[in-house]
Amino acid sequence: MHLKQVCIFPQKFPTHDRYPFNLEIFSQPRTVDVRCPVTFFVGENGTGKSTLLQAISHRCGIYIWRGERRARFQYNPFETQFYKAVEVEWSQNTVPGSFFASEIFKNFAQIVDEWASMDPGLLAYFGGKSLMIQSHGQSLMSFFKSRFKIKGLYLLDEPETALSPTSLIDLVKLLSQTSRAGHAQFIIATHSPILLACPQARIYRFSPSSLEQIDYEETEHFQVYRSFMLDPNKYLQDI
Repeated sequence: MHLKQVCIFPQKFPTHDRYPFNLEIFSQPRTVDVRCPVTFFVGENGTGKSTLLQAISHRCGIYIWRGERRARFQYNPFETQFYKAVEVEWSQNTVPGSFFASEIFKNFAQIVDEWASMDPGLLAYFGGKSLMIQSHGQSLMSFFKSRFKIKGLYLLDEPETALSPTSLIDLVKLLSQTSRAGHAQFIIATHSPILLACPQARIYRFSPSSLEQIDYEETEHFQVYRSFMLDPNKYLQDI
């Protein structure tokens, strides 16, 4: 694998009172072993999955596309500073890679479309079609299929957002095939039990106070979805 481990050092925190430095899960030193073709981060919203994923991206020199910047009601100067307390260890040499998040993908697709207006041949990289004229889910899969052919480290933040169950199964197959080829490594924050079923994947559960490796069937995602499918009325009886 390209990346061996990620280390969190609370002693480097600039503050302990502001997000994300006030999250209990990061209050003690932690080492996350990612020597696996596919590593998943799972847990409730606000437990730090995306925060750590972005910090890893920053430390690995992977650019994060940003959308249009807007005024904020409350500005938190520490919001994007978590990487300063994170270190990464490579297996050998560094590799290129990419960071994906659905909320910034539209901005990326628009920029690609602008480039294609000057160089139409660029679209051959995405299956010969503009990402802007495909459905959201289709454009995501076009991007994944083209990008994952390149050797690198791929960080994905909730890639399931616009994908149908069938497309999610296709993405699982793609992750498995490209990682088995030995050139791609994935670290993914997700809520999808379909993605979590990726063979040989390592799963870390984020909770308010702990970060631990668990098996697929131990995840709340698997348990809740299975229980719901077996007896939907159990969850909907109060409606």
